[in-house]
Amino acid sequence: MKALMLTKTDGPGSVELQDIDQPAPGPGEVRVALRAASLNYRELWISRGQYPGMKLPSGLGADGAGIVEAVGAGVDRTHIGREVVLYPGRGWGDNPKYPSRNFALYGMPLPGTLAQYICVPVENAFDKPASLSFEEAACLPTAGLTAWRALRVKANLAAGETVLITGIGGGVAVAACVFAIAMDGKVFVTSGAEQKIRRAEQLGAAGGVVYKQDKWGKELGKLAGGIDVVIDGAPASSLSQYIRCLNMGARVVIYGSTGGVDTQFSAPDLFLRHASLLGTAMGTLADFQEMLAFVAQHRLQPVIDQRFTLERARDALLALENSHDMGKIVVSMS
Repeated sequence: MKALMLTKTDGPGSVELQDIDQPAPGPGEVRVALRAASLNYRELWISRGQYPGMKLPSGLGADGAGIVEAVGAGVDRTHIGREVVLYPGRGWGDNPKYPSRNFALYGMPLPGTLAQYICVPVENAFDKPASLSFEEAACLPTAGLTAWRALRVKANLAAGETVLITGIGGGVAVAACVFAIAMDGKVFVTSGAEQKIRRAEQLGAAGGVVYKQDKWGKELGKLAGGIDVVIDGAPASSLSQYIRCLNMGARVVIYGSTGGVDTQFSAPDLFLRHASLLGTAMGTLADFQEMLAFVAQHRLQPVIDQRFTLERARDALLALENSHDMGKIVVSMS
């Protein structure tokens, strides 16, 4: 079978589409003929060796959707033919609050989804929402799950609350925007580009501000009035700007560190508001199931930025690095 492989850490241009052995499902596993995968920024970090526990050679890709075509020992053959979307990791553990030390994602150190086939535990294969194509479903696993857990589990967003999503355009931010609007939140966004704010408004956002201007937090305060929940992937550059816009009891959920890891803010601005600062990444199997049910119930559609074939998977990674606009970049296996 063909799979996108990383054999050296010289950046996204160094990946290669190779012929490797088709995997056989082990006990408790199913083999999925992948129809689509989507990219995350972690693939760029991995391609440069900027990921813990690097092991080469390695397949890439954590997100995928396809059709079950074979089962291992102990798995009922009725699973064959199911259209599924894959939970992107293994080994979360028994504590729903945080993952175990054994938690690992597909595409490093586990086999990747940028391939024609992959074997996963049967419990990792969830029914694909019927309203979604394989390409749309493949957008959900990593970014969608992170956004869902940030909003529902960490922030416990309530209908009518005001939400700020920083850096609209990335997969998690766009998914959070779509989910928060469906949860009846009043959503505001930030972006470095005015046109991305306009696109967020087309999705249902109430407005936004361009973070390249000085003291954009003051403009946000005038626009939004006050913020109840923040979903932030770039706190180093943004937290100090919006912190005085927080309402009493606000929840700030951080899921990334784009733009740096050192974050400065005035402590009284946080504790005098009785606000909470929370961190999150990924989510449990139960979180994933709940997210998929929510997507199906509300017939939500992930935003796709660009589409590529598996033969052009390297170009897809380069597009993620150089020309990504808004939403997910998808690779189709057909």
